[in-house]
Amino acid sequence: MYAVPFGKSELEFELPPGMTGTVAVSKPVPPIEDLPAAIARALASPINSPRLRELARPGGTVCIVFTDITRSSPDHLLVPAILAELVMAGVRDEDIVLLCGIGMHRPSTAEEKVIKLGQVVVDRYRVVDNEPQNPAALVDLGTTESGIPLSVNKVAHQADLLIATGIVEPHQYAGYSGARKTLAVGAAGEAMIAYTHGPEMVDHPGTRLGKIEGNPFHEAITEAARRANLRFILNVVQDDHKRPVAILAGEPEATFVELVSAAKALFEVPVPPATRDARHGRYDVAVTGVGYPKDENLYQASRAASYLFFAPTSVVREGGVFIIPAPTAEGVGDGVGEQRFLEKMRGAADMPSVLAELRRTGYPPGAQRAFVMAKVMEKAHVIIVGSATPDIVSQLHMIPAADMDEAFRIAAAKVGRNDLDVLIVPHALLTLPILGRGR
Repeated sequence: MYAVPFGKSELEFELPPGMTGTVAVSKPVPPIEDLPAAIARALASPINSPRLRELARPGGTVCIVFTDITRSSPDHLLVPAILAELVMAGVRDEDIVLLCGIGMHRPSTAEEKVIKLGQVVVDRYRVVDNEPQNPAALVDLGTTESGIPLSVNKVAHQADLLIATGIVEPHQYAGYSGARKTLAVGAAGEAMIAYTHGPEMVDHPGTRLGKIEGNPFHEAITEAARRANLRFILNVVQDDHKRPVAILAGEPEATFVELVSAAKALFEVPVPPATRDARHGRYDVAVTGVGYPKDENLYQASRAASYLFFAPTSVVREGGVFIIPAPTAEGVGDGVGEQRFLEKMRGAADMPSVLAELRRTGYPPGAQRAFVMAKVMEKAHVIIVGSATPDIVSQLHMIPAADMDEAFRIAAAKVGRNDLDVLIVPHALLTLPILGRGR
């Protein structure tokens, strides 16, 4: 019996007779038992930086950029700890603003702000969302040497002290997320988000999951954070169960390097080659778990397939199948970017034509998910299991399946065999399979 996350619960299943299963999970690392104490230690001994209570000053303004509801960063613990440091420095409540880095996602609701920060924080401080499509709310940071337009929310730019929270985990474009990305994408304008998620960036061989060196996306967000004067971060690395295993604070770039080292040790997982692909050892099928909150909509849940597709090692063979169990109660998602994803995919005749059109015309932020998924589905099939909106799944050129049994029947028909090699990745967004080792 196997199990993968499904919403806030799990979906159990068995493989049909003749199919062989291999499970890829991140290495077991003891979670931090006393999280508040670990946060306090990180803030007391920041990396390459004075303590926040020394960086801040009475009368100075502070902006804390935090993640939105699509990210499981424990901001309800991180932000209050940061605020306590600012209180020790004598910073007034009215001089502090909390900026939700929504990127091109929909604005956060009042309920989500409370979930992310706690009622006490929401009641006491000013909490606002990024406005990526409002020029009056943004500051132009110029362009990089390669021509990438950089921008940031005015509230962040005008603050005397700029701080960010986040999670350092594998990211399809940035290599690893967290640190600078919470600010440099979450609090950026549409033009910058569009360029950094555009066809030239996504097609670049350096823009890969888990890759930092030579990654133009990573270089762009690093430069944006420098120009915005991001001074301090408090970030975590979390395991498959969203339990923090590492917490560090300090100067953004040095702190990020140490957190990436911890993340690599956790997330890079050796897997044995599949037996029926003698040449490459790739699998016929990958069952990819997502879990809440990212399986609430198809925009986020579809990352499970693209993460494995764009992994440093390709683990699913051409013509293979990705199976994603996801309830997707929100359909494709309610944000501008999510709706653009649907629009581009719904009108497509086939995947090569989508790719050709988007390479020719470019695309606005959000529509990059259409470009990415077209690259995946040009080579493989994607099945969504248990979606509350199967009609939207079909509009996205994915295949809806009511349950895992139906999904496996479809997979066998697509591959043309019943004796399939199946890779089960319960936490596909937090696992970097390295093919060729293991077992």
